[in-house]
Amino acid sequence: MPEKTVFITKASGEKAPFSPAKLKLSLERAGAGSSMIDRIVSEIEAQLFEGMSTKKIYSQAFSMLRKHSKPAAGRYKIKQAILELGPTGYPFEKFVGEILKHQGYRTKVGVIIQGHCVSHEIDVEAQKDNRHFMVECKFHNRQGYKCDVKIPLYIKSRFEDVKKQWEKRKDHTNKFHEGWVVTNTRFTEDAIQYGKCSGLKLIGWDYPQQGSIRDRINLSGLHPVTCLTSLTKAEKRKLIDKMIVLCKELCEKPKVLEEIGISRTRIKKIIKEGEEICSSGISHNN
Repeated sequence: MPEKTVFITKASGEKAPFSPAKLKLSLERAGAGSSMIDRIVSEIEAQLFEGMSTKKIYSQAFSMLRKHSKPAAGRYKIKQAILELGPTGYPFEKFVGEILKHQGYRTKVGVIIQGHCVSHEIDVEAQKDNRHFMVECKFHNRQGYKCDVKIPLYIKSRFEDVKKQWEKRKDHTNKFHEGWVVTNTRFTEDAIQYGKCSGLKLIGWDYPQQGSIRDRINLSGLHPVTCLTSLTKAEKRKLIDKMIVLCKELCEKPKVLEEIGISRTRIKKIIKEGEEICSSGISHNN
């Protein structure tokens, strides 16, 4: 007799059937070993109940993984770690800029650009080969939030004003210009449809199927400092206030840990975890 399907509650409030395969994939992306994955999935299945929240499932899996491997636990929590970059959007903008830079783009973060009608504060200006991009970042510090169609509608109008001015430049006559909207959460179906129809590129946590934020983190191996399980919340906040957003930056500038009052013994452990997280180009999450 087939086992009964258990429906769990997502952050958005939607119900979905629990998928052991999806949990396994998340743990694999984090770099957990097969025996550890089987153990975690078995324990989660044993505790599963109708309506259980994905947050609770994630929390239990993270807790078990952390006991086994801090670096794997850090990679597993990448989605949550990005939420922890808030409450302001600037650290996320810097994070996006760094990912694009890693992919060969020349980037500027937080720039004022003159449009045809008015000036605009642009989150990230990026250039690569003969292409020029206006990238707007929409950061949300809670799961379950979706960017609706109003956001790409607004950004498209801003991009058209900027594009009109860019096209007046002599060196931009033959350049390809494109507007992007990047979010750490998801888009509504209307927003996606509008993006496709209008030529505005949308990048969300798991959208599009290839080239999502999750994919770009996987390929770059760049992880936010908020992934580090050996740091307290207060310490992470101090680092973000100093605009240290990446584990890679922290590993390159360990002295900043002394500046925020961390002992040398702990610094060694933190840097070790950071280097182990950075050494893997795989990460999580659903």
